[in-house]
Amino acid sequence: MKTYVVVGGAGFLGSHMCDLLIDRGDAVLCVDNLVTGAKANIEHLQPHERFTFIENAVSLSLDIDEPIDAVMNLASPASPKDYFRFPIETLDVGSLGTRNCIDLALRNDAPMLMASTSEVYGDPTVHPQTEDYWGNVNPIGVRSVYDEAKRFSEALIMAFVREHGLRGRIARIFNTYGPRMKPDDGRVVSNFVVQALRGDPITIYGDGSQTRSFCFVQDEIAGLVALADSNVVGPVNIGNPGEFTISELATMVVDMTGSRSRLVYEPLPSDDPTQRCPDITMAKELLGWEPTVDLAEGLQRTIAYFSSIDAGATGN
Repeated sequence: MKTYVVVGGAGFLGSHMCDLLIDRGDAVLCVDNLVTGAKANIEHLQPHERFTFIENAVSLSLDIDEPIDAVMNLASPASPKDYFRFPIETLDVGSLGTRNCIDLALRNDAPMLMASTSEVYGDPTVHPQTEDYWGNVNPIGVRSVYDEAKRFSEALIMAFVREHGLRGRIARIFNTYGPRMKPDDGRVVSNFVVQALRGDPITIYGDGSQTRSFCFVQDEIAGLVALADSNVVGPVNIGNPGEFTISELATMVVDMTGSRSRLVYEPLPSDDPTQRCPDITMAKELLGWEPTVDLAEGLQRTIAYFSSIDAGATGN
């Protein structure tokens, strides 16, 4: 049994990480300030003797006295809606929070996983995106509070890897979706599913030709754990290389829900990427990982989740 600190552990990704670690026999110290996370995501774990919840903002401190075996930094607002609402907090968690995670890892000579993002590639001019691509990011645009926070996190980790022997692991995550996303999350899969279940118009920004690659949450977590348990520093793309236009996604959701929702088009937000797709050669070769859940199956499971929590009811 190992003891993992999962920062952001009450969030969408973090709570699934806690599940996997507990299920395989490890102990988890779950740290979250509940700004975008929720206790409901981890309430099923609360009675477990190997699970401990610590309500704390990692950007302020990460004071854990007991010995730990690994740190997983999954803390940060991750949807545009959230990081537009909490811009300073997003920058703080990417800088101060990451530094606090690094310090805890170094005190325990423990590996540290950093959940970075495909947003470091910005609106890419290289397609699909490989880890050696430096990106095309607007450093002062409205999305920069998230993009640059993650880019700084990566730079900070690499400085400590080089100068202090930090056992860093950097994962670049691509559009994860699945159960425990918030109905009002603001990300495209949850938006489309909830709108379809309600019979509301499906809102597509731009002409719908922009592409994304969607990774089901269980696949994503398996990839993150494979990286955390390896000796690979990275960065490593952890995502599903299946590429779909936003219009294709909308049509799939409407068909799978049996919705009568119509598609409506709004102006494309500033700095919204036109295409996004990971090259996962490194993950396959170095980690032995690749996704197993295709978009159709993942959407079925996500739609079932939102239906179960009555997310399609007006006002919920």
